Amino acid sequence: MTTILVTGGAGYIGAHTARALAAEGYRPVVYDNLLKGHTDAVQWGPFEAGDIADEVRLDAVFAKWKPAAVIHFAALSEVAHSVADPLHFYRVNVAGSLTLVSRALAHEVKAFVLSSTCSVYGQPEVLPITEETPCAPVNTYGRTKLMVETMLRDAAAAYGLNAVALRYFNAAGASFEAEIGERHDPETHLVPLVLAAAGDPDRVIGVNGADYPTPDGSCVRDYVHVLDLASAHVKAIARLLDGRLSGFEAINLGTGKGTSVLEILAHAERITGRPVRREIRPRRPGDPPLLVADPARAAERLDWRAVHSDPDTLIATAWRFMEARRAAETVPAAEAGSPAGA
Repeated sequence: MTTILVTGGAGYIGAHTARALAAEGYRPVVYDNLLKGHTDAVQWGPFEAGDIADEVRLDAVFAKWKPAAVIHFAALSEVAHSVADPLHFYRVNVAGSLTLVSRALAHEVKAFVLSSTCSVYGQPEVLPITEETPCAPVNTYGRTKLMVETMLRDAAAAYGLNAVALRYFNAAGASFEAEIGERHDPETHLVPLVLAAAGDPDRVIGVNGADYPTPDGSCVRDYVHVLDLASAHVKAIARLLDGRLSGFEAINLGTGKGTSVLEILAHAERITGRPVRREIRPRRPGDPPLLVADPARAAERLDWRAVHSDPDTLIATAWRFMEARRAAETVPAAEAGSPAGA
């Protein structure tokens, strides 16, 4: 069984990817410090507690499991936090990644997949966004991801590392079985915020700008189902390990289609059958009106297409996960059964 080290594998996209790896016959070893991840999201392989900045711990885990490749999710991602405390982001995202890459190379692991982001592009003037679109990130989070990509590109040239940076657009959705889903603290993503507000008169969704040059005036984004993102990671690993991908390559993960904020609200109201209160607010500085990917390279290089990323599936699976969590939290302890693993 081929072992893959999944850093940040107790988090949202990492857990879905571990699940997808196991389904394809890999052994995902999750490495996570659990500051943002959840132990109950580690269900498809061994768990190793640790931080990507800890050289000694990383060496022990590499020596124990001898992974063939690394998928690197462990990072800070809240944009507002990155602006407020940039040095913390550079310490975790850049210095931590440097430690991880150096230890991987020390253990002769030369296949590496990075969880990157469309934030590296900043505010592009031409759509759709291709991998040749100039990178000009407008916040610290995007800059840290671009720095890690640059590090991998240089390591590929100098040390023979084979690495793929997968630049996500807007991740959303949950597993069809409602086993795992999105639960950040604090939550900043639109779909879970909208669903949390469905039917709750005390919650209001702020629509930041309704006067953009878009069909309904609200911002348009390219939403990608988390299961589609997980599939892309598995495909990238397979191609790195069999030599179809080598050197460094950046690949967009998107659908090529955009959905507006107001459209997300409308889909959520229809699927949940509950109203969502909204309040039109001023535009946020730096918000581009449209961000939509050109997914052609992913189709060519990974044989990947987003197959679950229509808005109804995104929202319905996220809603099913949220409802399952609510139901589980209301079950009295006496009825909950034995704890997992008992």
